Amino acid sequence: MKSENLHLSQCRSICFRTDEVAGASISSVERTPVRKLPLFIVLLATLPLFVLRLNAQEDMEGCRDSALVTRMPGSILANCDNKEYEQFDITVSGKDDAKPKHVEGEYHSLNYNTREGVSEIQVFRNLETALRNGGFEIVYESSPGYISAKKGKTWVVIENSGSYYYETIVTEQEMKQEVTADASSLKDELDRSGHVAVYGILFDTGKATLQPSSEDTLNQIVKLLQDNPDLKLRVEGHTDNVGSAPSNQALSEKRAQSVKAWLVSHGIVADRLTAEGFGDTKPVADNSTNEGRAKNRRVELAKI
Repeated sequence: MKSENLHLSQCRSICFRTDEVAGASISSVERTPVRKLPLFIVLLATLPLFVLRLNAQEDMEGCRDSALVTRMPGSILANCDNKEYEQFDITVSGKDDAKPKHVEGEYHSLNYNTREGVSEIQVFRNLETALRNGGFEIVYESSPGYISAKKGKTWVVIENSGSYYYETIVTEQEMKQEVTADASSLKDELDRSGHVAVYGILFDTGKATLQPSSEDTLNQIVKLLQDNPDLKLRVEGHTDNVGSAPSNQALSEKRAQSVKAWLVSHGIVADRLTAEGFGDTKPVADNSTNEGRAKNRRVELAKI
């Protein structure tokens, strides 16, 4: 017994003892030392779980709140998307029902995960009140899931699901035209395929009014026609599929006529030009994406 006690006192820091195992006394059970893992190994093993848990409570790197609307307290900014220029469809109140409004400009999208325990209506009411207090006009709301609000040229859209919500901010503005088509490249494509898409011609949203930034591209078409006196062109208007087919058809015709009228007013004989609209019937890209719709909204020139 004395040697047994000595053995136990020596191994107490690295082994365990049980006074009774499966009904047997301690004296009849062989004791097996169990080595303890060093503390730093245990800490290293649990560190990844700790880091994951910590990161889950942090905002996405590179994302930050808008200065226009504060976040719901306790929320995490999980994702964001910022574009110098983008398009977005906003639900607004129509005469009899809700309808979409197409806007373009500086674009910011923020995705928040809310704290545990908040309800959908709680998030909705907080954001609705914050917008009103910030001087925004509520243009359309569908409680507790959707709010569109406007202040000046800035739109804020809230899409709410309670446990998370999206905040989209679009400030309407003209796009800065950074790429232009020169007369020689237009001529090369017309000779090659008989038609060419001209993306530097821009209009006010939903209208046939030419934007001033279109003039450089339009002047290149004037030069093309001046350098090629036998060339005759059909100006074609095309739209994306946002809105009804009849309205898109009418809009495309008006835009084609606007381009023709501008060219005639800058010295091109009217007999060398015709104008035709095709609405949304000739897409060149996928209308289900913003990028695709941007490509489908275009003016084309075709040889006649």
